[in-house]
Amino acid sequence: MSEAVVSPVRIGKPAIGALGILALALGTLQSVVEPALPLIQRELGVSPAEGALVANTLLITGAVLTPLAGKLGDRHGGKRVLVWLAAVVSAGGLLAGLAPNLPLLLIGQVLQGAMVGALPLSFILVRGHLPAGESQVAIGVVVALFTGGGMVGTLVAGPIAEGLSWHWMFALPTIAIIAATLAVTRLMPHDPPIRSDSGIDWPGVVLLSGTLLALMLGLVTVTSGGLPPLAVGAIAVVVAALATGWVAVERRAASPMVDLRMLAKPAMWNAWVLTLVITTSSGMVIFLLPQLFAVSGDGYGFGAGTTTIGLFLMPGAVAGAVSDSVGGLAARLFGSRAVVVAGTVVTAATLIALASVHTSAWQLVLAKAVTAFAAGAGTTALLAGTATAVETGDTGIATSLLVVTRVIGVALGVQVGGAILAAGADPVTGLPSESAFATGFAVAGLVAALSLLVARITKTRTTKNGAPA
Repeated sequence: MSEAVVSPVRIGKPAIGALGILALALGTLQSVVEPALPLIQRELGVSPAEGALVANTLLITGAVLTPLAGKLGDRHGGKRVLVWLAAVVSAGGLLAGLAPNLPLLLIGQVLQGAMVGALPLSFILVRGHLPAGESQVAIGVVVALFTGGGMVGTLVAGPIAEGLSWHWMFALPTIAIIAATLAVTRLMPHDPPIRSDSGIDWPGVVLLSGTLLALMLGLVTVTSGGLPPLAVGAIAVVVAALATGWVAVERRAASPMVDLRMLAKPAMWNAWVLTLVITTSSGMVIFLLPQLFAVSGDGYGFGAGTTTIGLFLMPGAVAGAVSDSVGGLAARLFGSRAVVVAGTVVTAATLIALASVHTSAWQLVLAKAVTAFAAGAGTTALLAGTATAVETGDTGIATSLLVVTRVIGVALGVQVGGAILAAGADPVTGLPSESAFATGFAVAGLVAALSLLVARITKTRTTKNGAPA
C-alpha cells in the first residue's frame, strides 16, 4: 500500500543539543571503568583476568549490537530505536551501580554495550532532518561530544570512586543519560520509518553478529597472549567461515540486513578500509604511549604513575574531542579524501619522528595530541561523508559498520603494539627495550602511511570508472 511522502521536519539547535548531551553522557559512562578497574578488582576480590572481562564485555557487545541497532533504526525510525536503546543502557548503568558482585556487574556491562549503537542512530536523525552539508557538521559535533564524554569519564571516575564509591561512577552518568533521553524524546521530531513488506533478515543478523563476536573475542584472546598458533588459526577459520556464510545469506535474502551492493559502492568500502587502517595506527599509539610513560628502563622511560599518565594523556584526549567536531566541518568544506590525506601525512611524519626522538615527556605528549587530532578528524570525516553518500534508508547500517570498524581497528592496533613490545622484552627483567618502542612507533607511522596508498588506489579506480575523483 502506498503512503504519502511527508517532508521531514527541520530540527533546531535545542534538538541537536539534546542529542549531543546524550552522547556526552554515554561517552562518560563508557569510560569510567578503565581508571577505576584496580579499585573494582580489590573491592570485589577478583583477579586481573576477571577484571579484564569488565572492560572487554562492553567492547564486545557494542561491536555485536551496533549493526543491528543501525538496521532497526533505518527500518523503524532512529528516534524510536534510540529511546529504547537508551532505556537498555540506563538499565545496565543502574544495575552496575547496584551490583554487589562480579556476575551482576558483567550483566550491567552487557546492557551498557548497546550504547555504541547510539551514534549511528543519532546520524539517522541528523541526516533525516538536516541538509547534507549541515548534517555533516552536526555529526561531527555529536561524535566530538561522545569522545569528550570519554575524557570526562576518565577524569571523574577516580574522584567519584574514592570519594563516594565505585557504584556512583556508574549511577551518576546513568542519571544524566535518563535526563538527556527525556529531552531527546521531547525535542526531537519523529523520523518516519521506512515501510517494507518483508521482515528482518534474522539469518543475516545472526551470522553477522556471530562473525563480529568471534572476531572481537579472537582479538581480545590473542591480545592476552598464551595461545598456540593452532588455536589462533582455528579462530581465523571460524571467523572466515561465519563471514562467508553471512555473505552467502545476504546475496540470497529478499531484504538483506546489509545490501551488499551498498558495500560495493566506492564511498562505502573506501571509508571502511581507510577507517580500519587509521584506527589500527591509533590503537598502537594508544597502547604504546602509556607503556613508555610507565616503564622505568635503563636510560629511557619515565616511571610515571596512573595519575601522572592520565595528565600526560589529557591533551591528546582534548585534541581528539576537538578533532571530531572539526572533522565534520572539514569534510563539508574540503571533502573526506582531502581530510584523510592531510591527517595521514601529519600522523605518519609525527610517529616516524617519535621513533627517533622520545627522550622527554613533552615530546610524547605533543605527539599524542597531534596524532589524536589528525586521526580523529580523518575518521569523523569518513563517517560524515559516508552518512551523506549512501541512501537515506541505509544511513544507520552504513555508519554502524564504520563505528564497528573503528572498534576493531583500535583492538587490532593494541594487539600489534603488544606483540612488538613482547618480542622486544628483556629476557631477565621482562621490560620492553627502548628499541621495541622505537620499532612500534615506526610501524604505527608506516601503517598510517598506508592510508595514502589506499586513497591513491581508490582515486585512480574511481577516475578510470568515469566518476569524479
